[in-house]
Amino acid sequence: MIYLCYAIMIIVPYLLCGINTAIIVTKIKSGQDIRTLGSGNAGLTNTLRTQGKLAALFVLLGDVAKGVLSVLVVRFSFLWLAGIDTTVYDNGLNFVAFIAALTGILGHVYPVYYKFKGGKGILVSVAILMTVEWIPACILLGIFLIIVAITRYVSLGSCVAAVLYAPTVLIYSLICKDPCAYINAGIALAIGVLIIVMHRGNIKRLINHTEKKLGQKA
Repeated sequence: MIYLCYAIMIIVPYLLCGINTAIIVTKIKSGQDIRTLGSGNAGLTNTLRTQGKLAALFVLLGDVAKGVLSVLVVRFSFLWLAGIDTTVYDNGLNFVAFIAALTGILGHVYPVYYKFKGGKGILVSVAILMTVEWIPACILLGIFLIIVAITRYVSLGSCVAAVLYAPTVLIYSLICKDPCAYINAGIALAIGVLIIVMHRGNIKRLINHTEKKLGQKA
């Protein structure tokens, strides 16, 4: 059963988070492909800019729901099928949730349903990481909100949070005496790098002072 759990850990978050709510909501609302509008990103910010607040609300709810559900499905699978509680540090399997987080974010960014072209993974990442370890996620969310409030650049806040994710997870895991501390941090580093790579266009625009601020139309 443990091998079935590991298969679920990899496959289910990828397939579940690959369902892109921004693409679906935009298609229902306007009949268009969000990836051809505004910044071309199939995510919350671009939906807000091109489709309005109500559409963005549905995207927010959908992305949060699939992110949380993807981690819970994996944790409950280990608990029900193998009798292992992956939230207990002594079991040495807390890394399971972090792998589920990585595969879920990969599913959102590179969805098989949409020719591997999805969103940048920020909202889904927040939902997933809140479910994995809420304390470091809250710290990073606070940093993100402060940066966005000061600069009005969502991409800048996202990139800073991505850079700080791995060290925050490492410090927190060591404080909690998690035996998977360094594994968790390594996976967190991979997630952070993925988010930075997905924001490479935003980084160029930030450097060139052409990045749009929060609230600006696409």
